[in-house]
Order: sequence, then C-alpha cells, then structure tokens
Amino acid sequence: MAEHGGDLDKAISRFGGTRADWIDLSTGINPHAYSIPQITAEHWQDLPDKNMSDALISAAQKAYQTDMPILPMAGAQQAIQNYPFLLSPGTARLLHPSYNEHGLQLRRVGWNVEEKRTLLELVGSDLAVIVNPNNPDGQTFAPADLLALSKKVGLLIVDESFVDAHPTLSLCPHLTEAHRNILILRSFGKFYGLAGLRLGFAIGAGHLLKTLAAQQGSWAVSGPALAVGCAALADSGWADMTRKQLAADAHRLDSLALQAGWRLYGGCDLFRLYEMDDAKHWQGRLAEHQIWSRCFHHAPNWLRLGLPPIHGWSRLETALKI
Repeated sequence: MAEHGGDLDKAISRFGGTRADWIDLSTGINPHAYSIPQITAEHWQDLPDKNMSDALISAAQKAYQTDMPILPMAGAQQAIQNYPFLLSPGTARLLHPSYNEHGLQLRRVGWNVEEKRTLLELVGSDLAVIVNPNNPDGQTFAPADLLALSKKVGLLIVDESFVDAHPTLSLCPHLTEAHRNILILRSFGKFYGLAGLRLGFAIGAGHLLKTLAAQQGSWAVSGPALAVGCAALADSGWADMTRKQLAADAHRLDSLALQAGWRLYGGCDLFRLYEMDDAKHWQGRLAEHQIWSRCFHHAPNWLRLGLPPIHGWSRLETALKI
C-alpha cells in the first residue's frame, strides 16, 4: 500500500472534526486555485469530442512550449498506472526517495524495481524514472542531464508533476521526435489548485502515446476538465502571477519553520520538506490545531508541508509557537 498525502480522513478519525475544520497541508496542491470559468451545457451534457480534445492539446503545447504530441489523461496518476505496460517487464531503476506510486505500479505488473541514489546508477536499466522536481525532497535535474541519461536507458520516464512552478526545469521544450524513448508526465491539478478535476498529460513520441491512448480507452477526460484546462493553460498572466505568489509563500513558510527550530531539507514552491528531531510529535501538535501534515516511515525526522491558504497562516503561526 502506497503512502500519500491527502489522507485527511485518517486525521479526522484520529483527532476529530469535519473536513471543513481542517487545513490539509499534507499535499503539494496550490492553495490559490484557478477560478473555474463558465462551463457551457454541452461540456456537461455531451460526450467529449475530438474538437474539444484538440483544443486542449493545442493549449497545452503552447503552455509547455513544445510541438510534440500530447495525450490528455485523467491525471498524471493514470499515466503512472499505464506506462509500465509500454515495455515487457525488465529492470526498472528509480531514485530513492521519490514518489512511491511509480515503484508500486511497476512492481504490480512484474517489473524488477531497484532504488538508486544518483542518475549515474540508473544507467543501463530497461526503464528509468525521474521526478523533477523530486517529491518529497525537491531535488532538481537539468534538462541536458536528462537528455544524456536517455541515451543510456531503454525508456526514460520524467514525472514533471511539480514543474509548473519552475518551468525552466521542464524537458518539454527540448523534446523532439528524435527522442523516441522519453515520456514526460505533467499534472494539471497541482499548480492550478484543481486536483479534483483529474487532469494530466503524457508528452512524447507518437508511438508511445498511441499505446497509452489505447490503454485508457475512450472519453478518459471529461468535458468540464477539457474546458477548464483550455482556459487555464491559455492564461499565461495568471501563471506568471501565481509563480511569484508561490515563491513568496514558500519563503514565508520557511521563515516560520526556522523560528520553530526546524531545518529546511528541501522542497519546491508547492511544498517544503523540513528536518527535525521528532516529526511525529510535530505532526500531532499541528493536528491539535487541525492542520494535517505529511510524515515518512523511512525518514522519521522529515515533515512535509504544503502551502497554507490565506486563512490558514494565522493558525499555523499559533501552532508553531514554542
């Protein structure tokens, strides 16, 4: 069973209250969500058609600065569940620690999964996975280094679920049809604060996307998701403003953590990872104020926090006072 943030039901069952009482900082979802545009009746009533999907693909290509084929999916999670079937199972190498769904889904279909610490150790694998920026420690990788790695592995998966806040890290603008063994995964819901919409993308050579499309079947992305995605991805002004807001919020959160005696271990502008003597103690202390955070069994000194919404800062400040 994979561990995830967003398990607010667990907090409620242990500490009480209702979902409305809690501030969930166990995820890395933007608290400043994109305002949902007016959605026409046809997007609710009709099955999604090719014109709707093509419009979203065009908006995504422009936003991600690529002319490569793009496949809309029901979140990056759907891509993570499907890409293990692109090759016959062999040896897959993943950096550790990282998002644990990758290893879980690969093992489920028979892959031999090896956890490594450096890019160099991924060389020679049938399939390699990089999360950039990495979750949970925020480690980043230059596009040039990833392109070099792709020449030394069978298939390279680059999960860019958190890259929207740091677009210069994205491999998308560097990808060409010559890179036939690279598949990029993008999440929509994290940066745009609309995780419940369940929208994401796979980006790569046509033969890879054709297989993924056949696996996911028809109408995998709803009409409302197509409409919201089109509007949001075309709104470059909102994206620029939001990146500045997220960076300021991340700096503010680091300042509060420092005052509490925590040490910044890593993170990106959508989540921060802190090191402390007893993370479980601090998780419980925050929970007493109905703030949920993320702990890790493999690293008992780590605590990860997403960014609070506007109304959550004062409560967080109170909870962190020593």
